[in-house]
Amino acid sequence: MQITRQADYALRATLYLARIYDRENPRASTSQIAKNQEIPSSFLAKIISQLSIAGIIHTSRGAKGGVELARKPEDISLLDVIESIDGPITLNECVHDPSVCSFGDNCPIHTIFCQAKTQLVEKLTKSTFDKLLEMEKEKQKV
Repeated sequence: MQITRQADYALRATLYLARIYDRENPRASTSQIAKNQEIPSSFLAKIISQLSIAGIIHTSRGAKGGVELARKPEDISLLDVIESIDGPITLNECVHDPSVCSFGDNCPIHTIFCQAKTQLVEKLTKSTFDKLLEMEKEKQKV
């Protein structure tokens, strides 16, 4: 399984906003985010829209406008961001809809895929942006 490039960019944009969350002015322009995170500006506009619809970020126009987190970094998980872009995590069609598989509940592969999905969703849910910032600080110390 691989997340889309769009979800990867959304994670990077959100992480950038988490880094500046505690500043006096926690807003950034989309051009600033695009340049700093090496995201094509045209691609970022769509991502910003999706993150805004999901309630992860706020956008405002005008001279003092920009983009900022709508919630605290500790209240935003990687799962929130990924699912706002890619939709629900699913490893195989049968995980989402077991009726598509002719083997049904007797399939050991289905069981493993369901367990793996559960573990992945749990890990992504527990991985919040404040924890990513802590990890980043630890790595900078080394």
